[in-house]
Amino acid sequence: MLENYTIENPEAVVFEEIATVSGKKIGLARLNVEKSLNALSLDMILLLMPKLQAWQDDADIACVWLEGAGEKAFCAGGDIVAMYHAMAEMPDEPVDEVVDFFHAEYRLDYLIQTYKKPLLVWADGFVMGGGMGLMNGASHRVVTERSRLAMPEISIGLYPDVGATYFLSKLPDNMGLFLGLTAAQVNAADALYIGLADFAIASDMRDNTLQALTNASWSDDIELNLATLSDTLLQRKLADEQMPTAELYERRDVIRSLMTGDDIQQVSAQFLAYETDDKLLSRAQATLKAGCPLTAHIVWQQLQFGGELSLADAFRLELTLSVNCAARGDFREGVRALLIDKDRQPKWSHNDISDVYADDLDAMFSAPWGESEHPLHDLA
Repeated sequence: MLENYTIENPEAVVFEEIATVSGKKIGLARLNVEKSLNALSLDMILLLMPKLQAWQDDADIACVWLEGAGEKAFCAGGDIVAMYHAMAEMPDEPVDEVVDFFHAEYRLDYLIQTYKKPLLVWADGFVMGGGMGLMNGASHRVVTERSRLAMPEISIGLYPDVGATYFLSKLPDNMGLFLGLTAAQVNAADALYIGLADFAIASDMRDNTLQALTNASWSDDIELNLATLSDTLLQRKLADEQMPTAELYERRDVIRSLMTGDDIQQVSAQFLAYETDDKLLSRAQATLKAGCPLTAHIVWQQLQFGGELSLADAFRLELTLSVNCAARGDFREGVRALLIDKDRQPKWSHNDISDVYADDLDAMFSAPWGESEHPLHDLA
């Protein structure tokens, strides 16, 4: 288990404490595996967790800045190849490597969601899957003209996790369901529209923004520091003419309509039957059609009830779902097809969304632990 885990790459996250003119410091953390697009690994998680906790408790740290190395991605998902090999060796049962990874990841995401200091995520480039978990809970979520946000789990037999049960259910115009079913990418303008980002700033303003924060007036008052960070970011926001076209916003009416129905069978059927030459919607249809049928059902269920759950309960549900997707579902096969053999021909356990029955779905939502044994039972 985790207490016996040895970090293999201590440089997977680089930390720095930057002095400011006010005497306070900015804690900077950089995901530092550029060749993998900063895919979130267990090493990264176990490096970030204690440092963020220490900075939260350090009176000298006024603000935290989290970013990714390079220009291509903040964090393009989770590092799931290692989990695949563990799943392949022990099929059909919960595997320690899988439980450990998701358990640690969700604890880190929960810490960020409940962080007691200003925390900025500079979400430049790709932000997918695990990267969305790191980004979404930050007090200040910054996108750039290069940002592309997505929850692509339907293509690997998982489902939108990392708190998505909680945050996708809050998006307007049925966009949470659309993103979960289609893996559609969200640019900066649309991220602001649907509430997945707070500020849009040009990518080449990164150094200028960080320098402005070192010159800002920080104090011991968290509310004032939150306002200081907001004011600094607002002064550097992208001009309207620099913003990409809000593609989802332009299609919000048709998406809202197509994603409205009594069940996932009805919604998926009407979406796939919709005749269109629109490239964005056509790509979305192709992804849903090729995606995991069991995932589609999980997405529907989690978004039907996600808005009623507390943040802690959402993460507890997700750990149950993730472990079951690995042990009983299609996660292993999805990773094989996309990342191991790369044949892009997954053999899902169900041929079609209409082939998934209630018992299949219930098995995904049944916790393999007792309530007091759940690894996340102690979340507030």
